[in-house]
Amino acid sequence: MFWWGYYLSSVASFFLYFLSFFVGTMLIKMLLSGKVYFVEWCLMDFLPVDVNMSFVFDWIGMSFSSLVLFISASVLWFSSSYMEGDLNLRRFIWLVLLFVASMNLLVYIPNLIAILLGWDGLGLVSFLLVIYYQNYKSFSAGMLTVLMNRIGDVMLLLSIGWFVVQGHWNIFCCFSSTYSFVLMICVMLAAMTKSAQIPFSSWLPAAMAAPTPVSALVHSSTLVTAGVFLLIRFFNFLSEYEYFCYLLMFISVITMFMAGLSANMESDLKKIIALSTLSQLGVMMFSLSMSLPLLALFHLYTHALFKALLFLCAGSVIHACQHVQDLRFVGSLSMQMPVSISCLNIANMALCGSPFLAGFYSKDMILESFVFNPWNFLMFFMVFLATGFTASYSIRLSVISLWNTFSFFPFHNLSDEDYRMITPMMFLVTGAIISGSVFSWFFFDFFSLIMLPMILKVFALFSTITGGILGWQISNSVNVFSKSNFSLFGYSSVSMWYLVYLSTQYIIYFPLKLSFNFLYFLDRGWNEIFGGKGLGLITKQSSSYVISWQTSIYMIYMSLMVMSYVIMFFIMLVFFN
Repeated sequence: MFWWGYYLSSVASFFLYFLSFFVGTMLIKMLLSGKVYFVEWCLMDFLPVDVNMSFVFDWIGMSFSSLVLFISASVLWFSSSYMEGDLNLRRFIWLVLLFVASMNLLVYIPNLIAILLGWDGLGLVSFLLVIYYQNYKSFSAGMLTVLMNRIGDVMLLLSIGWFVVQGHWNIFCCFSSTYSFVLMICVMLAAMTKSAQIPFSSWLPAAMAAPTPVSALVHSSTLVTAGVFLLIRFFNFLSEYEYFCYLLMFISVITMFMAGLSANMESDLKKIIALSTLSQLGVMMFSLSMSLPLLALFHLYTHALFKALLFLCAGSVIHACQHVQDLRFVGSLSMQMPVSISCLNIANMALCGSPFLAGFYSKDMILESFVFNPWNFLMFFMVFLATGFTASYSIRLSVISLWNTFSFFPFHNLSDEDYRMITPMMFLVTGAIISGSVFSWFFFDFFSLIMLPMILKVFALFSTITGGILGWQISNSVNVFSKSNFSLFGYSSVSMWYLVYLSTQYIIYFPLKLSFNFLYFLDRGWNEIFGGKGLGLITKQSSSYVISWQTSIYMIYMSLMVMSYVIMFFIMLVFFN
């Protein structure tokens, strides 16, 4: 049973690697020829409206598809060791393959009706992967995930209905109409729910109840970027409204700030990485709000590589530490797991935007473009404070994994010598180092000239260094999680500004309280008397009394007397008239 799942995962990973190489080769040929292939056929023709099935093969879709296939293959190869011995490994592999198929449908289909195949497929597969362990926590996280994403699905369905006015559903042929503003709101809300922007952010950390390879694939690098990719596809249409950029910037900056602050107060390893994903999604949306869609796509690609690597390294640590995820229980892993910890630190440095790593090329360019344009001081302060927070929780994670000795469990058997875990890490760490420079040289050629004063030029680096020093201090502070420091500020930060409670408990608290009151006052109160049971009891008692009266001698005597009086009354009435 186990060997069959191992060979299936190996074959699936090599097959996805081959597909990734094939799509990458076709991408290079397409870039050299400068061609875009568009395939379309009509499924239904109803008066002026045509329902078409369309596929577009351009460099954006093929590059994103190649990246998804590469990360999926690495995750499957890693899973063959991480989930070894799992009875449901074959089901996991088929779910991952379904996810890859749904993601590719979303990438290659530009039709708003047909894109539902990929959009709803991602929602369904992500729900099945989150509830993979089939316990109470996984089921709660899965329900929160699917219901929160269902809001975006409804918005996408409404936008399909509004698109009837335009007579088509092609993303590339949108034009201004009477309902364009409503379309803009619906598409933006759909992307916000899938990419977990405020106020729909609570489902992303909750989805960490899934297995760690699922988190690396679905809820870190590919699925959550589907909303960003949808906005990139729709950007030419959405950017016609200036309120779109202002609203998206406000939401993205708040998401960046909130996620960075929450990650610094969190102690769960997977949730820290999930909150860092949320912060980087805010960076992508922030780049879109500045009318820089290609720069957002650039950061999406680099982030997908080093974030998948970060999750695989975290999975290796969790797997070796007897599935302990609390940072306060692990430490001094550099001598026992040198390869995993080295890859983890490289991914952390790329996440911080350290010079000449993958995240530096995209993140530094986004910040410089922001400084170059005129914005108010509050936005400036929050953006660079969020940048410092990113460096803070990344350095804190690296310091704890390297030099922390605060551990309750003696892990004497730690090792990372399994080649099935190390090899995909090596592939991804190569991408985390060189992908930024390679993408900037071959795919994203930005010709804009940005000239800044020296203080603004180095301000991003200064924010990163300051945040790193703060993370070092937090990691060395033993009482950072004490009750005095964790009263209101820390509790609100860990709960993501109470979004966790507002998305779950507070929504159902008042209906449950109302139903309890109905139960107490009606079902156990007046309904006991005037309800079906009470009326039945009253009828039963009344009928028993009537039967007892009718069968008694006194009742017969009284009945004869009443009848005699009535007869005498009628006789007197007849004769005396």
